[in-house]
Amino acid sequence: MISVDEAIGRLLASSSCLAAGETVALRHSRGRTLAEELVSPLDVPPADNSAMDGYALRHGDWQGPQSPLSISQRITAGSPPAALQPGTAARIFTGAETPAGADTVVMQEQCAEADGQVLVSELPREGANIRRRGQDVRHGQVVLHAGQRLKPQDVGLAASLGLAEVPVRRRLRVAVLSTGDELVDPGQPAGPGQIYNSNRFMLNAQLEAWGFDVIDLGVARDTFAAVESLMREAAEAADVIVTTGGVSVGEEDHVKAVVDRLGALDLWRIAVKPGKPFAFGRVGDTPFLGLPGNPVSVFVTLLVVSRPFLFACQGIAQTGVRSVSGKALFFKKASWREEYIRVRSTPDGLVPYENQSSGALFSTCWADGFVRQPTDEEIRHGQTVAYLPFSVYA
Repeated sequence: MISVDEAIGRLLASSSCLAAGETVALRHSRGRTLAEELVSPLDVPPADNSAMDGYALRHGDWQGPQSPLSISQRITAGSPPAALQPGTAARIFTGAETPAGADTVVMQEQCAEADGQVLVSELPREGANIRRRGQDVRHGQVVLHAGQRLKPQDVGLAASLGLAEVPVRRRLRVAVLSTGDELVDPGQPAGPGQIYNSNRFMLNAQLEAWGFDVIDLGVARDTFAAVESLMREAAEAADVIVTTGGVSVGEEDHVKAVVDRLGALDLWRIAVKPGKPFAFGRVGDTPFLGLPGNPVSVFVTLLVVSRPFLFACQGIAQTGVRSVSGKALFFKKASWREEYIRVRSTPDGLVPYENQSSGALFSTCWADGFVRQPTDEEIRHGQTVAYLPFSVYA
């Protein structure tokens, strides 16, 4: 047995970026992994501009609230201004470029316009209400780094720099294979001793949510030949192989034997609950992750153990997650394994689902996160614990 942290460390130590670079249109870049740093080709904003509707003037031209200034021009956003005539003001609107010679914008609420002139009741400090050139981004500034997953605001930032395309990593190709004669796909009649294959659909959905290209190889029946055939196909087509089931010590569990024959099995069991049966290795040169068969064990090992490795293979720089503090509204005795307790956050604290079985998939829908219980540590009612909202695994 090895610890969760040790398992993740070994996985990351053996990982490398497996996704080559490509260029995509900006509108299709959300969620993609940046392949190169983005350097701004310009200043943002490109020129000094007004932060509000009002009047642009030279600070020293104001002679008091009873001395009007003639309005020499009207400047709207997108129209280039003329230089400001001495002793005048320019009517200006939010986002419009300030004219040369103006050093202050007075908000319209402090002004009264009549007969082509404006009275300024109160003069702000010099430079007020002007957004300076390059105030947001400077020309040559690195604004986004290689390995970032592009968020909507990142896409917006790239657009503000005039970039129509961005360099990203191609999507990681992940082959998914389920094993077990007992598995039936939804929509088909389930016979005696059979169950519906929830793992296949949950795994595919999560991998796609992470932005990977999923190669769904279906279900391999519980024979060595069937598992070997599909495993060879997966190794040819994918960057990483992920299987569910077939990694325990049962005589009908063939995945471990197939991986041993076609490649190497480097990691076998992790001290985690749920999810103890877990395998890592290679089929030929293709990395292999063997998840357990019980659905909650799949859920936990996918999010907690597999995600950092898959993210690293995609070229994502940030593979870890951060917990937040929460108040446990339960008692849990210590365990020799690190446990991930399904809980729901309430105004009073964290409430566990009553059935923490590895087969209780509904618990993952009822809950909104995990409480991580370290090995050999009990949890007392009212204690501050490490809470991991499911959102941190997005």
